[in-house]
Amino acid sequence: MKSTEFHPGDYDVYGRMRLPFLFWCVLLLQARTWVLFVMAGASRGQGDTLMNLFYPDHDAFWLGLLPGVPAVLAFLCSGRRQALPRFWRALRWLLILAQVVLLVWQPVLWLYGEPLSGIGIALVVADIVALLWLVMNPRLRACFTQESD
Repeated sequence: MKSTEFHPGDYDVYGRMRLPFLFWCVLLLQARTWVLFVMAGASRGQGDTLMNLFYPDHDAFWLGLLPGVPAVLAFLCSGRRQALPRFWRALRWLLILAQVVLLVWQPVLWLYGEPLSGIGIALVVADIVALLWLVMNPRLRACFTQESD
């Protein structure tokens, strides 16, 4: 059932709420290690340089893939969310949990001796904004709580 809180353009032709553009940006932010992994694989000769630039400790890279798993799942399931309504509703909470992990992770790395950098601070600020948006955006909440057809 359509709500009067949202603009008619927020719905697709099937009456389902469209996912906001910022949702895709948050997914890219959460899956940043996965994006780096794909870029390193696609750049063949410079892949090692990219990996060493962002993840000099290769163990941190493999751990960095874990918080991005819910974002990758959201990318894969977004087109079939009406077929997986329970999983889709649970995925919102997984995304919020992953965002909390990413938000805590960077300061923990700083405590263990990683140098403070502008990129790290920017990531923490982006993680805070993304977490607040995931929790508070009413349109996004409606996308995850909408009844299945």
